[in-house]
Amino acid sequence: MNRVALILLTALLTACQSNPQQAPIATVAHVDLQRFMGDWYVLGNIPTFIEKEAFNAVESYRLAADGTVETTFTFNKGGLDGPLKKYTPKGFVRDTSSNAVWGMQFLWPFKTEYLIAHLNDDYTHTIIARNKRDYVWIMARTPSIPQSEYDALVERTRQMGYDVTPLRRVPHKTAR
Repeated sequence: MNRVALILLTALLTACQSNPQQAPIATVAHVDLQRFMGDWYVLGNIPTFIEKEAFNAVESYRLAADGTVETTFTFNKGGLDGPLKKYTPKGFVRDTSSNAVWGMQFLWPFKTEYLIAHLNDDYTHTIIARNKRDYVWIMARTPSIPQSEYDALVERTRQMGYDVTPLRRVPHKTAR
């Protein structure tokens, strides 16, 4: 097993554990999966080790015929024009009554927790969280949003119990 796979495996094994000192993160009441599909620009995150130098980060979702979510995560590494990186994990909707609780699988058979903790009514902003409060993703349908909207999403993340000091604003080119 190569070093990256071993690090990922270790991270995934610990990913399923929640923080016993905090209440579970509430998810949105319902997600219309068809509306949620498509491109989401990662505007801010507490990054995983693969995302620490991510620029132009985009998470794209497509609902497969079997009900899984085909996911493509792309970004430029190290700069706006850095080498393009691409990952293709698979999403599994775990709570079909709300569609807000998923498992995301990067490496079989492990699925990491993926909670849709915030989604605005017009499906243009979302926050993906984890009960461990170790990683979070603030995403939008566009590569930039007004600073006041971003600040409100950061505050919402803080209210979920996250320490937002490690939150990283992900740089994007305005045209893609």
